[in-house]
Amino acid sequence: MPTELNTEPALPWRLVALQWTAGAEPGANLAQIRALLATLPPTEQPQLVALPEGALCFAGPEGANLALMEPLGVGFWQQQLAALASEFNIYLLCGTFPTATADPNRFAASSLLYAPTGQLLTSYQKIHLFDAAIQDNTGRYLESAQTKAGDKAVVIELPGLKLGMAICYDVRFAGLFQCYAAAGCQLLTLPSAFTTVTGAAHWHTLLRARAIECQSYLLAPAQTGTHANGRQTYGHSLIIDPWGQVLADAGTAPGIIYADVDLAELARLRQQMPIRQHNRFKSEFL
Repeated sequence: MPTELNTEPALPWRLVALQWTAGAEPGANLAQIRALLATLPPTEQPQLVALPEGALCFAGPEGANLALMEPLGVGFWQQQLAALASEFNIYLLCGTFPTATADPNRFAASSLLYAPTGQLLTSYQKIHLFDAAIQDNTGRYLESAQTKAGDKAVVIELPGLKLGMAICYDVRFAGLFQCYAAAGCQLLTLPSAFTTVTGAAHWHTLLRARAIECQSYLLAPAQTGTHANGRQTYGHSLIIDPWGQVLADAGTAPGIIYADVDLAELARLRQQMPIRQHNRFKSEFL
């Protein structure tokens, strides 16, 4: 069920996505995140800043994420993420961080949402795991070998903004997003690390489709470039509006993109085309 934070009036939110070429060393990635956060333009608006999938450890040697794994809400690296949220006075979404499960040989790919106070507000565990053969220089991906799939959609009420959380490969499963549409989410987050092959073919199309059918903003930070182990990611972090228009596209270079939420325009669109009320297929996933 949705998590209620408070009931303050709607605020003009700013959405921000960070993009870079992450490696396996958490400290180096944390330094890169801090350097990018330091370039945020000043604003009085509440900001939701999202990091890509594998923000603190990506494309490392076998077992790197298991070595980094911490219990949810506890541990040195999660404390560092919380400190960044507090230091920069932002809502910070860490794309994924490996959190402990009952199986010591498998971690959960957890998307962690922090308040500007540093409080961990909620987390989402990636439901759909990327087990696929791709015609790139990696060839075969077997995410399920060390990752335990989540089993719950997550909705949270921020001040004036209802958010639904997903991760990367989840975008191909429209049923999850229909749950978020039914819950009335105004924003969807999708931290990702799409391959260059699948990204070039499907990234923009899938994300625009999810935004259009849910009539929601969509914030999708992404990994980019060639990583130390040779893995190649597509980049093109995106911010999309509920009409499917791309408000910001990061291309393939490291950096930040941002755009503002217009909740009045979102409400107008939903009133003029009430898809949620017209939908005759109901989900009980939430």
